[in-house]
Amino acid sequence: VQLQASGGGWVQAGGSLRLSCAPSGIVVSMYNMAWYRQTPGKQRELVAIETSGGSSNYADSVKGRFVISRDNARNTVNLHMNSLNPEDTAVYYCFAGGRGAVYWGQGTLVTVSS
Repeated sequence: VQLQASGGGWVQAGGSLRLSCAPSGIVVSMYNMAWYRQTPGKQRELVAIETSGGSSNYADSVKGRFVISRDNARNTVNLHMNSLNPEDTAVYYCFAGGRGAVYWGQGTLVTVSS
């Protein structure tokens, strides 16, 4: 199983980015799918999660700005990030959990400049 994350990059504060996670070997509709992020010296933190049942939850710091969405037809999970600020700078990781297993993507760097 591989989770291929893409869409990271550099953006100015106030801008938007969309991250995409394209797993191979699993079907996203059958898993809890999430995005985490990590900055140097800090623990990896949950940004957004959508359960296999369709419920979603967000870190307080991104509520109202980020949206996680699942495209079952394309077997992908996206993270739409709006109103980005420098505190959102991090490596973002795609995560899949369920059916007794967890999988992590390789991470994609998001840099927000002030």
